[in-house]
Amino acid sequence: MMPHIRHRLHNVQNQHPERTIQADFCGAVISGERIFLRGQTGYNIHPTDRKFIGLGDAAAQADQAMKNVAQLAGEIGAKMEDICRIKVWVIDRAYLAPVMEVVGRHLRGIPVASSELIIDGLARPEMLMEIDVDLVRS
Repeated sequence: MMPHIRHRLHNVQNQHPERTIQADFCGAVISGERIFLRGQTGYNIHPTDRKFIGLGDAAAQADQAMKNVAQLAGEIGAKMEDICRIKVWVIDRAYLAPVMEVVGRHLRGIPVASSELIIDGLARPEMLMEIDVDLVRS
């Protein structure tokens, strides 16, 4: 059996120095042809110049999240057409339609299994939405 490949390793403390959490994570886990991406938000995934895109704008955050998905997929030899499942989390029902419009634009012509959830909050107060994606490389 082949070991999992972990892509874009990071420690919580390195990305969020204000937190006292010591935990190792990664941007993607590859298990054979299955790929599990880290939840994506309005933060870009530049390794040294992390910025938050779309403060107060759920659609702009979703656009950045989907750009991150495309970037991570490309880095590990997958493509958007390999997406099988997407979960979209929003902190207000009013954000669901604009976020799903953006997701739909990025996934045009790619039918995927999807779930949309409305929750009380996310890890950081500026985050209005988050997207989880599972892929299977074809």
